[in-house]
Amino acid sequence: MERRRMGSTDMDVSSLGFGGAEIGLQAVPQTQVDALLNSALDAGLNVIDTAACYADSEEKIGQTIGHRRSEYFLFTKCGHASDLEGSDWEPDLIRRSMERSLRRLKTDRVDLVMLHSCGMETLESGEATAALQAARDKGQARYIGYSGDGEAALQAVLSGHFDVLETSINIADQQVLDHVLPLAVEKGMGVIAKRPIANAAWQAISERDADEYHQPYFRRLKHLDYPFLTGDVETGVDLALRFTLSCPGVHTAIVGTTKPERWQQNAAMAAHGNLSPADFESIRERWQEIAADDWIGLI
Repeated sequence: MERRRMGSTDMDVSSLGFGGAEIGLQAVPQTQVDALLNSALDAGLNVIDTAACYADSEEKIGQTIGHRRSEYFLFTKCGHASDLEGSDWEPDLIRRSMERSLRRLKTDRVDLVMLHSCGMETLESGEATAALQAARDKGQARYIGYSGDGEAALQAVLSGHFDVLETSINIADQQVLDHVLPLAVEKGMGVIAKRPIANAAWQAISERDADEYHQPYFRRLKHLDYPFLTGDVETGVDLALRFTLSCPGVHTAIVGTTKPERWQQNAAMAAHGNLSPADFESIRERWQEIAADDWIGLI
């Protein structure tokens, strides 16, 4: 699998990474997680992305591939919905969340820890950021980052405090490409694309049938009316994923799945390489023509 140097870090990351939300939030059996993660590592994936609030995702990852820790870069997030006593974003909660994540993941250090979608006020106060910096200084994390969207993502980039930005980038979520991503590249930041296939929201029969979380993308894609989404599902997913991987500055795209065979299919699509310049620009031009001003990045 293609490797990309992640900004000014020393991490050469696989173009596809594994997103750990589903295995926790959907209560996937441990045996299924074993097959999923081990087959992904065997195929060349080297990025595992999870969070403290993804139910038992961290524990499942630690249980399954903790013994293979040297084979992958491990990313997690902290700050909210952590099921710990205390207010979101307070430094002591972040400290305790970090310590718990290390225990769950069966490691003494993660490669990246991120603030998990905090708002502008939290970023501007600086206390949560300082807590991450303290974790880095203790050797609990090699790098620190911000995971989020919209104005807060821009603020995180402008602050100069973070090594990595994780943000939504896909055929239905391109605002970041015009403003935030060029600045992140200029500052040498690593960039992780979340929701790289727009949750495949176009597959829903109607907006009502779409999961509430996916409905904004469903509505946008109806307006965008990309021709390549009218055929078979695999073609749509292929072009959507490769669009995200073709965006200048993107180093890895985090795909969540519960099925080992789905991971293999995604890896085969990524192996097709970047879209042609003409195909990439046609998607960008359609977005610039149709997108409304309030089509901001989705948290």
